[in-house]
Amino acid sequence: MTAELKSTTEGSTMVLTLSNPSQRNALGPEMYAAGVEALNGAENNSEIRSVVLVGEGTWFCAGGSLQRLLGNREREPAVQAQSIDALHNWIDSIRTFPKPVIAAVEGAAAGAGFSLAMACDMIVAARDAVFAASYSSVALSPDGGLSWHLAQMLPRQIATEWLMLGGRIEAARLHALGVINELTENGQALAAALALAERLGERAPNSLASIKELLSDGRGATLSAQLSQERDHFVRNLHHPNAGIGINAFLSKEKPRFE
Repeated sequence: MTAELKSTTEGSTMVLTLSNPSQRNALGPEMYAAGVEALNGAENNSEIRSVVLVGEGTWFCAGGSLQRLLGNREREPAVQAQSIDALHNWIDSIRTFPKPVIAAVEGAAAGAGFSLAMACDMIVAARDAVFAASYSSVALSPDGGLSWHLAQMLPRQIATEWLMLGGRIEAARLHALGVINELTENGQALAAALALAERLGERAPNSLASIKELLSDGRGATLSAQLSQERDHFVRNLHHPNAGIGINAFLSKEKPRFE
């Protein structure tokens, strides 16, 4: 069966399903391009308020195909470089996408699958889910932004241990470290992610887009630069129609319906 990225809609949420079940949803260039295309379409669709990324069946994603990597060893290095650039284009599109992206993880998220989950704004995972960065087990190094995300979110010693030893990390430990937002019973990650997406869908899209951008830019910004960014976003959002809707609804003790 050919690997593909399936797209469906649940209310105001686009669900992107990694579908390559015979290979535990291993990734490939066709998925990378489809992921970027799907997000580009969702960005311009006002009816889509958020995106949930999930794997088909009992795995989230096994990462890259080792068979494909073996084959690429016999080709010019540029071939693998182009493949990784395509993956990184998808990762970057998730990070810059102005709407929330939630990973719903069942089973295992390994290698680039771990990277993909970490690129999302929030992670919902089943209690038996495991995460693995086993690059060093096959004499490779991370891709998909995993080293950057782990370095940003964790103490250096923990990130070093995980990447150098390549062990399996239980969802409960990631939850305790603040990497996973919500743990669910097994088989309930997608339902919980959709419920979270529904809650986000009730918020003003322009406000969420600003928050995502501010959090992303704030990682490397000085306080002075971030204060300027916060000012500009605040003023722009205050003069957006949704601010009028939200403030008036709050004062009237009514539920707002944002545009």
